[in-house]
Amino acid sequence: MLSFMKRLLLCLFLATISLHASDIWGTDYPAALTQAASSKKPILLEFTGSDWCPPCMKLTKTVFEQPVFEDFAKENLVLVKLDFPQGKEQSAELKAANEALSQKYQVEGFPTLILLDSTGKEVTRIVGYQLRTPEAFLKWVQDNRK
Repeated sequence: MLSFMKRLLLCLFLATISLHASDIWGTDYPAALTQAASSKKPILLEFTGSDWCPPCMKLTKTVFEQPVFEDFAKENLVLVKLDFPQGKEQSAELKAANEALSQKYQVEGFPTLILLDSTGKEVTRIVGYQLRTPEAFLKWVQDNRK
């Protein structure tokens, strides 16, 4: 019985962490464009396969779930996660919207990070697990801000 309770508490704890880590990411691209225009912040699009792509999972763990990234992003970016999971449920509308954006931006691999300016114009992109630390990510954003 104690073992079950420990596992239950651990699951609840991990779910809380997961919710916290993802609450700064949106999934609504049109809303992100509106938010970016009003706040004058750039948009970061992350095209990911969150439950099957090892480099995507590593990027999430080593960069996006780190407090340094989260603090920076809350103040400086509008974040949009465009997920293409294999085992997680998504609405038909979200799947279609993500696929349309994947085609619009000609995404050919995961993860793909695309930095847009506050008007929605593409500034730069990186494909693959190249930004391996929050500091490298922050430098990439700062070097490419217009």
